[in-house]
Amino acid sequence: MRVGMIDDHESVSVGVRSALAHEPGCDVVGTARTVTEWEERDLDADVVVLDLSLADRSEPAENVRTLRARGSQVLVYTAGDDAHAIRQAARAGVVGVVLKTAPLRELVAAVLAAGSGQPVPTVSWAAALDADPGLDSAGLSPREAEVLALYAAGEKTVRVARELGISEHTVIEHLRSIRAKYERAGRSAPTKVDLYQRAVEDGFLPAPRRRQ
Repeated sequence: MRVGMIDDHESVSVGVRSALAHEPGCDVVGTARTVTEWEERDLDADVVVLDLSLADRSEPAENVRTLRARGSQVLVYTAGDDAHAIRQAARAGVVGVVLKTAPLRELVAAVLAAGSGQPVPTVSWAAALDADPGLDSAGLSPREAEVLALYAAGEKTVRVARELGISEHTVIEHLRSIRAKYERAGRSAPTKVDLYQRAVEDGFLPAPRRRQ
């Protein structure tokens, strides 16, 4: 089984390579700092271990699609601090998610499972998608999620209405429903700032990036 690693932290790549080197039938064919570098070097692998937050600020979902188009299974290896990125990557077709806080043996097991076509352990995946188990789901509808993402990102109600092709009155009604659902979930969001925080917590908006 050919395995590749895409991560812009050299210590992570070295650690993963070392862990996989002891597995019979597992050949680490290369590492890269970005998906673009992986392509430029024309590397190919059965399974690619991919960090979602790379220094080139590339889109996680696009990275997954690029690697899948090259015939690789993609296993996300992440700090788990951006639920939005994880959900986008999941929709793009990753085989699993492993948190960097998990024991290294969990990553090894996930790589071996992905390479042999077996189900990938999902404990880390569930933890990553629900980073805070104390956050009860508000149960928003797909339309409410769209309204929340646009409004919480800074759009005014009239702009949200225009973007979604609905009336401003309908947008306001959706916002009332959203606030009521968060209130029932014990996660009150009376202000626009509160709604932004809920949108980030639930993965409807990306977490703000730290300045390098």
